[in-house]
Amino acid sequence: MGEPAHTDKLSVTIPTDLADELRSRAGRGNVSAYVTQALVRQLEHDRLGDLLAELAEVHGPVTDDELARARAEWPER
Repeated sequence: MGEPAHTDKLSVTIPTDLADELRSRAGRGNVSAYVTQALVRQLEHDRLGDLLAELAEVHGPVTDDELARARAEWPER
């Protein structure tokens, strides 16, 4: 087993109904891990948004034609 990750203890205030659902889904002993994973996903999403904004600034917005060609190359889900 490797070195434990460095951690910081934070305090957040969230609505009671959200806290109840969080505890229900994560289990009382796993709330920190559940929230950490949610924050990791959100930060990845935010960084991707930053990259897209930077690319649009440098190269201009994606045109409808470019978007249609990209969609045509990706398989349907």
